[in-house]
Amino acid sequence: MLGFLVRLLPFWIREPLIILVGTVFGVRILFMALVDGEGWVPAVIGAVFLLGAALRVRVVVHALRARHRRAPATEAELEPVTPVPVTPAPVTPAVRRPVEKKPNAFAQASFAIGLFAVIGGALWIEGKLPEDGTAATGASRPAACRLDEDEELPSAYRSTPGAVTGADLCRALNRTELPELLGTPAERSVYASGTDNTAPLTDRKVAQPEARVEFETYTVELSATYNKLTVAQYAKLTTYGDGRDARKLTVLGRPALLTSDHMMKIQFDLGSGEGASGPVEQGPLARTLTVAFDGKDRGGSYDLTVWSESGLLPDDSALVDIAEAVLPRITRGARDQD
Repeated sequence: MLGFLVRLLPFWIREPLIILVGTVFGVRILFMALVDGEGWVPAVIGAVFLLGAALRVRVVVHALRARHRRAPATEAELEPVTPVPVTPAPVTPAVRRPVEKKPNAFAQASFAIGLFAVIGGALWIEGKLPEDGTAATGASRPAACRLDEDEELPSAYRSTPGAVTGADLCRALNRTELPELLGTPAERSVYASGTDNTAPLTDRKVAQPEARVEFETYTVELSATYNKLTVAQYAKLTTYGDGRDARKLTVLGRPALLTSDHMMKIQFDLGSGEGASGPVEQGPLARTLTVAFDGKDRGGSYDLTVWSESGLLPDDSALVDIAEAVLPRITRGARDQD
């Protein structure tokens, strides 16, 4: 449609517009590739735009030279012509023909400029619209949760009343306000997933669903463990180890505990030759907020864990804010109610 409209324009309007648009787009895409580090594909596209604009410039130059290249008048054409008497022919009534209107160059130029202005405005407005339609908050749309929907739910979930799944946790955790709660409001989630796991060393009899949301700076995990261990008992267990960073508090009227521990780092060799398998290593430090399922602390808890590859951690108040925003939104999905 756009190409058809462009072909309708006169040559001396169409070609300069194509040169202008090709040059602007080519320079912009090359800037994105070379300065913003978008890769070699945008660089090739930008080079193609600039090459097309250069070819159009050459066509215009040839057209201008052809207009100015006119043959000089011959001597025979410059000599005066002697008039020859001609017998007048009978006059025939002239037939009126409709006057052919020449195209209005100003109107065509105005139409072309207006058309490109409308297209440019539409592209600009599209770039300004928020991805999820929330113009008031300006929040970016989070990454969609990846779920193992084809996997059969372990029997531990069916035998545990009120047990939620990884999909339920991911739906509650993967929210647009999560980056702001972490102190990185400009980021958006790049990966999100939910899994229906079971607790280790329990013979798959204890449900332990997990959800993970990754950002450029932080990674956040939320899990629920349906065992009989209370937060108070867990707090006593931390006293036997290195519990210097442990801190008791109350979240949403429930007993809670803040602890720190290192993540595990495992490296595998998948046959690419880029890495080698090795023993489990100590990963970055993580901060975990454990919150009881209820105010009476009758067993079972949610674990909210945050860490980063750089070793930086948000303030403890950020974990509390996330828990207060996410835990009340955890609801059972249709899959768990079958």
